[in-house]
Amino acid sequence: MSGTQVYKVYIKADAKKVWEAITSPEWNNRYGYRGATEMDLRPGGKIVGRSNAGMIAMGAPEVGTDGEVLEVDPPNKLVQTFRMLMDPNVAAEGFTKLTYELKEGKDGVTALTVTHELDNAPGMAQVMAGAFEEMGAGGGWAWILSDMKSVLETGSGFGD
Repeated sequence: MSGTQVYKVYIKADAKKVWEAITSPEWNNRYGYRGATEMDLRPGGKIVGRSNAGMIAMGAPEVGTDGEVLEVDPPNKLVQTFRMLMDPNVAAEGFTKLTYELKEGKDGVTALTVTHELDNAPGMAQVMAGAFEEMGAGGGWAWILSDMKSVLETGSGFGD
């Protein structure tokens, strides 16, 4: 199940708003796993994804994910490394590469493509493909992006 996973979603919002939803902790804590992710948006900048209160109460570390910015071109493209720290086995797989590409189309719709390169990271590949959704661990990228779309288009997400 390792390899590259590609997800594409169309969101009725301009590219700047989608970019903000990805990169701003005030937005990115409103969908998906609901932990704020802080990004230093410059090459070499650190990325810190915080676990939410419920995750911490269940024993997750305060910092659930981390990474580094490799390339940044607002509001068109963000390339970063990504590592999940919640499971020691998955954390030991090391960093993977994550690319967000935004293309604003007509009628205020932005196409967001997320490409997650997961070579040599079979545990992370399973998590991001949604293999643990039935266990209450979320549905990976499809779930995260669907929730982001809901928040941007309606103002509320799955947990609201």
